Amino acid sequence: MSTLFSIGTLSRATGCKVETIRYYEKIGLMPEPARSEGGQRRYHQRHRERLQFIRHGRELGFTLDDIRELLALSASHQHADSIARRHRDAVQARIRSLTALRDELDRMIADCSHGQGGECRVIETLSDHGHCLAEHHQDD
Repeated sequence: MSTLFSIGTLSRATGCKVETIRYYEKIGLMPEPARSEGGQRRYHQRHRERLQFIRHGRELGFTLDDIRELLALSASHQHADSIARRHRDAVQARIRSLTALRDELDRMIADCSHGQGGECRVIETLSDHGHCLAEHHQDD
């Protein structure tokens, strides 16, 4: 016979709040657990594994819809690489954007530090899109 968990035990084992577990059940990400004679939820190891999968996916930045799709693909034994590729592409776009932002901030800081005392040029630099390194400004 498999071990059954209360919702509190499942919460502690996964680091997921009780309210979040109930929410995941309500929206269908977590299967309904069995109930004790007194009506308390009783979870199996498969619930714990599913919840850990959901939490890990969320930590990696997957949306609940992505996770729902991954779970559906997993249940039907289809490949989930298209979702992972889509997420990777979005992460790569954010990295490019953040790199451009960092480079722009470096340029502003360098411009500011070259001025005389009290002549910081950050405002002037922000308004000078001609030298901006961000992708959306390179064609201006």
